[in-house]
Amino acid sequence: MTCIVGVEQNGRVVIGGDSAGIAGWSVTIRADTKVFRNGPYVMGFTDSFRMGQLLRYSLIPPVPRTWDVDRFMATDFVAAVRDCLRDGGYARNESGNESGGCFLVGIQGRLYRIDSDFQIGRSVDDYFAVGAGEDFARGSLHGSGDLPAEDRIRKALAAAVHHSTDVRPPFHLVWDPDQSEGQD
Repeated sequence: MTCIVGVEQNGRVVIGGDSAGIAGWSVTIRADTKVFRNGPYVMGFTDSFRMGQLLRYSLIPPVPRTWDVDRFMATDFVAAVRDCLRDGGYARNESGNESGGCFLVGIQGRLYRIDSDFQIGRSVDDYFAVGAGEDFARGSLHGSGDLPAEDRIRKALAAAVHHSTDVRPPFHLVWDPDQSEGQD
């Protein structure tokens, strides 16, 4: 279900997503978007709309007050996410291993992938994609480095729609809070 794409460019992060809600063989075009801002963060989720709702409406994310943003994300931010998902009844615990879901996060011009085991990831590339359309989107992103971030994301999402049954328009983009206020 879904395709979420993020790009770091010129000290900013843009995240875009599709609108498909997949349940078995059925698809619903969702009015509630999979990409959003929460304080100084920009986020986009896959896996579960419930997880996305908790990240969007329940998570009170801490703000980095250190130069070491990677350390902050791996510790303070992830701890807040784990607490939020656990309190919201979404986190799963199997044999002592807690898990959540997969989502992208942008903060201070850095793009992170948070995986279901709560590890943070940063790529040497200036992009990430997650969800059912991930591979198609990543191929598009690899070949579009000369374009503006918004164009790269739209092209990547279009490639995912073309090749995946689980990705549907309309697309929504959200910029980190330091960028233009536009969304579409």
